Amino acid sequence: MIRLKDTRHSNTAAFLNSAIAIAEYYGFTPLEETPPPREMRSAEALRLLTKKNDSEIMFARREERPLAVAARRCAIRARGSGSAMLTWRTSGGSAKERSGIPAVALELHVVGNSSAIAEALLIVVTDAIAHEAGIARRVLSINNIGSPESSNRFVRDVSTYLRKHIESISPTLRPRAATDPLGTLIQLIERGHPGVMRAPQAMEYLTEEERRRFWEILEYLEAFGIPYELSPHVLGSRDCWAHSLYEISTIDEETGGHIPLAFGGRYDPLASRFARSYLPSAMISISCEIRGRIPAQTGPRAKRERPAPPSIYFAHLGPEARRRSLSIIETLRKENIPVHQGLLFDRIGEQMVIAQQRSVPYILIMGHKEAVEGTILVREVATNSQEAVPLPELTNYLRRHRMDTSKALVH
Repeated sequence: MIRLKDTRHSNTAAFLNSAIAIAEYYGFTPLEETPPPREMRSAEALRLLTKKNDSEIMFARREERPLAVAARRCAIRARGSGSAMLTWRTSGGSAKERSGIPAVALELHVVGNSSAIAEALLIVVTDAIAHEAGIARRVLSINNIGSPESSNRFVRDVSTYLRKHIESISPTLRPRAATDPLGTLIQLIERGHPGVMRAPQAMEYLTEEERRRFWEILEYLEAFGIPYELSPHVLGSRDCWAHSLYEISTIDEETGGHIPLAFGGRYDPLASRFARSYLPSAMISISCEIRGRIPAQTGPRAKRERPAPPSIYFAHLGPEARRRSLSIIETLRKENIPVHQGLLFDRIGEQMVIAQQRSVPYILIMGHKEAVEGTILVREVATNSQEAVPLPELTNYLRRHRMDTSKALVH
């Protein structure tokens, strides 16, 4: 949980306003403002979709319970849409952390995209939120539990391990070991049990394909420059998660211990459960203590001032360009230069269609050649003329040619 004394913000509302502004720069929109598809608007259809009982889900972590609500709502709005969705919501305004302090969570979701860019985008945005808040020492811990098949093998061996060491486990926790070995292991990790160091590790059970996909996420992090540590102790319920799990924490200056700030991962199993078909989804939840009143303007239904749409669209071509894109977009954000981006699209043609639909006068294009050379193409749509600009000079170039402003709002 983010402690406001560790930030530059005096109250929770100030933190949320800053965090939401960063998320919306990257294209996240309020979940409650995303209407469900027409066929899902009838009460009968909604009942069919939401009749799954949450009690059937085995939650291994306390933080997972709010995810069921978000997963259901995301599934309703994404069902049949055929496109990826970037969305945010706040939850738990009256919930308390283990410390007993009331907290609120800002959740970011990428729904409908199965590629590694989804997790990388969530981590980068959360890192930017923490940095903007003034949290200097940030630690990213990341793990991978693989597909359901891989995690089944992992959990089977965890169960065997717990049976062998049952005498060292607290009597109050022993009954859970038989029915929920993974949840038991998580409890032992949280309690600092010495036996967890010798327990099976999920990454040892990954297939080659799962390792390759995991490496893609790490490549994004390395290209952006976010340091990380591989941690077998970042775990969650198989009913909720598959593949990647991650936690961002800070260092307590007084004790030297880690203070968790955010937790998330890929929750395909839970989203697909509510969607009744495969729905790739990833999220991260940023928890902050509540100090002062949280005004209505931070809520999803609030009537906040919306900036004019950007006049620039950022497009990429190829995996190398996509990896470089995150750091370029973050630089533009820090320089207050608004852009649309198509990071979730694989093909340049799809991005150009969106750029045309948004009627932007300028397009930034980075292909493999530009990514290797450290340049980017700046294209003027009206004349179809373009110029290669070195990346260190990009922001000055955009300002010099007055491309750094938003389009005027149409009344």
